[in-house]
Amino acid sequence: MSKILVVDDEENIRTLIKEELEESGYEVFCAPNAKKALEILENNKDIEIICTDIEMPDVNGLELAAEIRKKYSNKKIVFLTAYSHYKSEMASWAADAYVVKSMDVTEIKDTIDHLTKIQ
Repeated sequence: MSKILVVDDEENIRTLIKEELEESGYEVFCAPNAKKALEILENNKDIEIICTDIEMPDVNGLELAAEIRKKYSNKKIVFLTAYSHYKSEMASWAADAYVVKSMDVTEIKDTIDHLTKIQ
């Protein structure tokens, strides 16, 4: 069973994604911000995929991804955002995948399924 970390400052989004991924058989950890995400990663080094929002207070998802790449180069990163313009920005290339958030988490599940198969 793959382990996933979901990082989003919106609790309802974290809960929705967590429930859907758990139904698909994933073990899911959640963090409301980058600081908590890094703590969870430090204590759960077998987490394979990090799904992070880009627009968050304090440390944004791009900065979090850069920190994760420095410390854990083997982790897969999926950017989740409500803003589709990030998809074309070069900074977004720091991620392994990019998903526009919606209440339908099918694209997120499909993306994670794909990433777990190519590890």
